[in-house]
Amino acid sequence: MADNALSYRQIAKMIDISAVQAPHGEQDIRELVQVAQTYGFGAIHVLPAWVSFTRALLAGSTEIALGAPVGFPSGGSHTLIKRAEAVQLVADGVDEFDMMLNVGKLRSHDDAYVLDDLRAVISAVKVPAKVILETHYLNDDEIRRACEMCIQAGAAFIKTSTGWAETGATIENITLIAECVRGRIGIKAAGGIRDLDSLMHMYRLGVRRFGINVQAAVDIVQAARSH
Repeated sequence: MADNALSYRQIAKMIDISAVQAPHGEQDIRELVQVAQTYGFGAIHVLPAWVSFTRALLAGSTEIALGAPVGFPSGGSHTLIKRAEAVQLVADGVDEFDMMLNVGKLRSHDDAYVLDDLRAVISAVKVPAKVILETHYLNDDEIRRACEMCIQAGAAFIKTSTGWAETGATIENITLIAECVRGRIGIKAAGGIRDLDSLMHMYRLGVRRFGINVQAAVDIVQAARSH
């Protein structure tokens, strides 16, 4: 058991691994699926053009969820484009999607736009949505406002980061988000999680999904298994 509370299998089920960078291609995705099956990771995420291909690779792997991003990585796409992207992802076979919040609109205090954007996309489909805040660029007030809007829009999870900014899932940001949402919405930590201790600390703060790069995810599960 890890931390006398979670088995390594339970930890693996909370971890999402991904291949969502520009150069990721067929071989990367085949390897991603193989790693997820080997270690029991809960979900894999790929770029939209690879969803149908990945769905076929996952045939028979009912324990692994398939996801993809919407409006990634800037969040600045038109709402109609984000909505259409979400609809197409579901048609192609995703079980969930991670939608990028419009950070620029949030920082410009255009909260009505941000909320309408979230609602339009989340209401268009029947699969869970996780909303990426990209906390590196937000102050505490902006994070609090974003959390409330994610709840109002019906998102399933708030996600800290794309993993592309300089910082992502920090203890400070996770603590702030947890205090703000008070269990009303799930929390997904992503960006900079590299070891089992960090994961368990965030778990105790209320995080139940983790976006972690493939090698770090494997290292964490192996460390949990050795406990």
